[in-house]
Amino acid sequence: MRPYRGLAIIFGFYALGELTDSVLNLSIPGSVIGMLYLLGALLGGAVKLEWVEGEAELFVRNMSVMFVPPGVGIVTYMGLLKSQAVPVFGALVISFLITILVTAETVELMRRGRE
Repeated sequence: MRPYRGLAIIFGFYALGELTDSVLNLSIPGSVIGMLYLLGALLGGAVKLEWVEGEAELFVRNMSVMFVPPGVGIVTYMGLLKSQAVPVFGALVISFLITILVTAETVELMRRGRE
């Protein structure tokens, strides 16, 4: 029964996030909203980490399977990507640099908080 509880919690928060997204018509994907709800429930103590930890680890270990459909989509639209290569790669480089900077600043802030 234990794995079913963890999966039910994870998929329940996913469904709640998708429902929130469809009702409020947000620009944030429902899956991200669901993860934020789950994070809030974990931090608030409504959900215990032990309840979802094993199933979350299973998803992380098998995450590479989730990248197959987007990879096929990229191959399908290769002509479009070639015609828009400069904006696409420019956005990739800029977002990569922003992510690195934000991550570095976050780590620094967290390290300062521990000292």
